[in-house]
Amino acid sequence: MVLEKVPPSLRGELSRWMVEVQTGVYVGSLSALVRDLLWHKCIRNGAGGRCCQVYRTNNEQGFDIRIAGDANRLAVDLDGLLLVAVRNARWEQMMALGGAVRPGHRTLTTEDT
Repeated sequence: MVLEKVPPSLRGELSRWMVEVQTGVYVGSLSALVRDLLWHKCIRNGAGGRCCQVYRTNNEQGFDIRIAGDANRLAVDLDGLLLVAVRNARWEQMMALGGAVRPGHRTLTTEDT
């Protein structure tokens, strides 16, 4: 999990469950329940900061990504491949083309590129 511009109390809470390997970068092996509870705590107590969580899951890539509080980055599902889109002029063009949205991810197709 990566945190930027969040209150020190939130960083302290995460350090109880994971190791802070670098400022704002937390690594640990958590159960799905604890992982989800910590994610919701980050969203609730983030105070306008940014949170990103990458965790192991049973899919083709072997991981999933959650991003909150960063208007310039978005996790997108491109034909089953999870990528991070960076908002720029090209991104705005792709968003104008439409596509289904599911919670936490923007679904695009190869025709959008």
